[in-house]
Amino acid sequence: MEQVAGLSADDAKKQLINALKEEAKTEALSDIKDIVAEAKLTANKEAKKLIIQSIQRTAAETAIENTVTVFHLDSDELKGKIIGREGRNIRALEAATGCEIIVDDTPDAILLSGFDPVRRETTRLALNRLIQDGRIHPARIEEVVSKTKKQLEEEIVEIGQKTVIDLGIHGLHPELVRMVGRMRYRSSYGQNLLQHSREVAKLCSTMAAELGLNVKLAKRAGLLHDIGKVPEDEPDMPHALLGMKIAEKHKEHPAVCNAIGAHHDEVEMKYLISPLIQACDAISGSRPGARREIVESYIKRLKELEELALSYPGVQKAFCIQAGRELRVVVGSEDMDDKQSEILSYDLSQKIQNEMTYPGQIKVTVIRETRAVSYAK
Repeated sequence: MEQVAGLSADDAKKQLINALKEEAKTEALSDIKDIVAEAKLTANKEAKKLIIQSIQRTAAETAIENTVTVFHLDSDELKGKIIGREGRNIRALEAATGCEIIVDDTPDAILLSGFDPVRRETTRLALNRLIQDGRIHPARIEEVVSKTKKQLEEEIVEIGQKTVIDLGIHGLHPELVRMVGRMRYRSSYGQNLLQHSREVAKLCSTMAAELGLNVKLAKRAGLLHDIGKVPEDEPDMPHALLGMKIAEKHKEHPAVCNAIGAHHDEVEMKYLISPLIQACDAISGSRPGARREIVESYIKRLKELEELALSYPGVQKAFCIQAGRELRVVVGSEDMDDKQSEILSYDLSQKIQNEMTYPGQIKVTVIRETRAVSYAK
């Protein structure tokens, strides 16, 4: 056989093995193609299944922020005390807090109206303390509001600590804990920022566990992804980049910093948890009823109005009330006289008219209060 074929037994064996190898390779390639095609078909299905399971397991309720807080009273007689003689108490409260206090025919309740949740909460706590104390007059109101602002700062830290304990996040810098607490009094398109961040953190941890990623890092990045919305001193920078900068400053893990900066595609995604944060942020924000675009643009317009007034020298406080139809400006009596107050009111109204877009008309009220203080020693 060797002579007829012109091959040795070893060569024939080698040829046979090579032929079998080629045949096996061809069959394997065909199988691989089928497996890849099937994987492509099922990957989308599996991804959807993973997302749906995560959403069902998190099941957070929708939290829409309002611009009104209802303050309940024990009796209608207290309304007179809150208003004070010729309305002096209610005026002092409004000037100290920047919230509009609406006293109407609603039984045993008054309304605290304002776009800033911190101001509304300060007003609510101050009113509560004043009613318990029983002494309600302008000087006492100012003292209580000042104390309440300090008390609220302590409460913000407690909210932050409770949140990180609830989520099982450890070793967070105290300043970041305080910022997490401040999220309770911030909203994003009408959605409460703390509730949104907690929801994103839970969704991320569930998905990370299913995908075999680092659950702790995913949860941490989910909670901190909108931290850039809390500070107000750098409004020109996109919140994702500002958040990344804050996280880097407080020595957070590079994966967490990257996930924060990349969740709106401002920086390149370098870690596996980054697209996860982006997906979970979109899930939380896109649920029916979770967000309202109009509210965000309305609040932004009111803040711009206040900032415009505060840019003038001598202006101590500026508050937008009556849904932005009135701008109330408080000036120092030593900084300007009555004539200058009138000029400021006119200048402001002209500047608003020329530079801003708004429906209807805006009333500009400049308040100049003269105080004489002496001490008996």
